[in-house]
Amino acid sequence: MNMKIVCVGAGSMAESMIHGWINKRIMKPEEISVMNKSDQDRLEFLSDEYGVNIVCQEKTELKDANFILLAMKPKDVEVALSGIKDKLTGNTVIVSVAAGVSIDTIQKHVGDFPVARAMPNTSAKIGKSATGVAWSKHVSLEQQHELRKLLSSIGGVTVVEEEQLHAVTGVAGSGPAYIYYFAEAMTEAAIANGLSNADAKKLVRQTFAGAAEMLQQEDFAELRQKVTSPNGTTAAGLNSLAENNFKDIVNQCVTSAAERSKELGKEFK
Repeated sequence: MNMKIVCVGAGSMAESMIHGWINKRIMKPEEISVMNKSDQDRLEFLSDEYGVNIVCQEKTELKDANFILLAMKPKDVEVALSGIKDKLTGNTVIVSVAAGVSIDTIQKHVGDFPVARAMPNTSAKIGKSATGVAWSKHVSLEQQHELRKLLSSIGGVTVVEEEQLHAVTGVAGSGPAYIYYFAEAMTEAAIANGLSNADAKKLVRQTFAGAAEMLQQEDFAELRQKVTSPNGTTAAGLNSLAENNFKDIVNQCVTSAAERSKELGKEFK
């Protein structure tokens, strides 16, 4: 893409995005720089693993960056912004993936810079992220196009209103963990019903992989109905889920994550 990115923060989300960009050959390693608050070992790991640059002490990389990715915990955003704001230029877009921290709040700390908020998930590592994005009025049409192109390279992108990002966080940002938890529960249930640990994991993995592929092709409810014969085994399992308020549990799960996103935004002003 012939651009430069600086990742401020070097945790799992930053690594997943870096891995995706390099693996998809959208970015060259030398076009990506990383920095964080204090963990030099982590920076050296990313440099050794992916060939990316470590931001120098003078932080000159920030002045040349097309995008600066804020990829730290919400509580660390203020300190991060105070450490970089004097190095920013007007052509740089600040892209925050910190849950709950508003565009307005970021601009209060750095001024009227182009600011976008994105909520990807760690499936960016394999180019399968589900990402929601919103941006300020200061992000030009060209910058919007480039950002969408950048995010699309690591998965699907949905442009939303900023307030909707809380829901995106509850569904897509946190969603992979719910699915992994469900996979754990299915594996444990399979073992309890007589399968070995290895066979249970193999069957659960393939079941999820196949279902995920089918979800891309047909309506969710129709897929469920096609699998469910009246009074059959699938119907018995689904009836158990319904009797135990499965949909209510999922709703509470997503809503709790979305509400927590709102709380995080209020904690940082």
